[in-house]
Amino acid sequence: MEPAASLKLKSPFSLPVDSDDKATEFRPLQISSPHMRAFHLAWLSLFCCFFSTFSIPPLLPVIRDDLKLTETDIGNAGIASFVGSIFSRLAMGPACDLMGPRIASAALSLTTAPIIMSASLVTSPTSFILIRFGVGFSLANFVANQFWMTSMFSPSVVGLANGVSAGWANMGAGAAQLVMPQIYYLLISLLGLPLSTAWRVSFLIPGFFQAVTAIMVLAYGQDLPSGSYKDFRKAIGKPKDSFSENLYNGLTNYRGWILALTYGYCFGSELTTDNIIAQYFYDRFGVNLQVAGMIAASVGLANLFSRPMGGALSDKMGRRFGMRGRLWGLWSVQTVAGLLCVLLGRVNSLWGSIAVLCMFSVFVQAASGLTFGVVPFVSKRSLGVIAGMTGSGGTIGAVVTQMLLFSGSRFSLQTSISLMGLMMIICTLPVTFIFFPQWGGMFFSPSCNANSSGPEDYHLLESGSDKKESK
Repeated sequence: MEPAASLKLKSPFSLPVDSDDKATEFRPLQISSPHMRAFHLAWLSLFCCFFSTFSIPPLLPVIRDDLKLTETDIGNAGIASFVGSIFSRLAMGPACDLMGPRIASAALSLTTAPIIMSASLVTSPTSFILIRFGVGFSLANFVANQFWMTSMFSPSVVGLANGVSAGWANMGAGAAQLVMPQIYYLLISLLGLPLSTAWRVSFLIPGFFQAVTAIMVLAYGQDLPSGSYKDFRKAIGKPKDSFSENLYNGLTNYRGWILALTYGYCFGSELTTDNIIAQYFYDRFGVNLQVAGMIAASVGLANLFSRPMGGALSDKMGRRFGMRGRLWGLWSVQTVAGLLCVLLGRVNSLWGSIAVLCMFSVFVQAASGLTFGVVPFVSKRSLGVIAGMTGSGGTIGAVVTQMLLFSGSRFSLQTSISLMGLMMIICTLPVTFIFFPQWGGMFFSPSCNANSSGPEDYHLLESGSDKKESK
């Protein structure tokens, strides 16, 4: 008894850990190093990236009038913001595999912070579109965020950790909808700035905070419970897999492609909603800019609990029903979100639309949390690539949706919103094809023993208590 007690006292971690030093409990109100400190640095850094990316849409009515933007210009700018994120997310996955999430995350934030500040220099539709394209690159920090949480937390709580970290970060989009109009009006009322100058100065603030959080990640974070990613590689004497090997292993795993498609129509639909919803309420129901921003903010701010709820549900379904439970939970929640999106476009009253929007936000964000409750189990050796593929799927879905439904005047906004809901329902169906030999799928039992080895390493550094997942 005494030696065991002495050994316990020598543990360097304040949280209980598994054999890989990953935390088996998730305590978001703590800031203990390294697990919970990494959590808070990860979500705060990504929060600032979301805030920067979505600081432009709430001021679009003002920017539109000042730069004489057409509906086509606005649609193209929205697409550009997502296209930038596609390429950067694809690259961020292998970057995390090779250098670790901390350096990859901070480098991207420091690179893109000056871009959002440069929005103050925009003078034409073309420069406006280019700025939105560049700022969109910062959303690749999402991949580093999820990689970091998977490196710090055990499989038994990784769905919850991923959900809370991404969910709290996604609130940056809602906070931008709420805060940017207030900053704009304060600059006018307190400093007496002209309208054309006030919206430009507003964009200096998100860029500043994005740079500050990047420096905090470098100064106070660490990649793994044991230390830096570089030191870990040296300690185990394992050479780095090449970029091409990591990329090939990920791209040839069909489960990653299905999850990318699914994520394209949960998170992708959320991104599209963030881009158009303030303008939708402003134009359709005649509310003023501040009220439209407050309504739109409810979408992003719901991430406080909805995406974490999806991650927690994934973990609970996993403990109760194994991988089958995680997959059924994902399909069910995202299908309900699609139905609510269809309904949102059909409601003709202001308060009815607000109510349906809130319900839609909860379900679509929970579906995102459920998606990343499955991602960590797809491939251990190419985790970054799978996370990058799935994350890029979210922005590709947003681009496709924006191009098909929200660019030009082919459909009314309300019709486009309903059609987006139908696309969500259809694109969730391929989840039924996901199958793991040792865990099974939605309709089929495992085809081999959960502990048997195979050509692909699916396990998430599984500890003894987490092998329930395979049952």
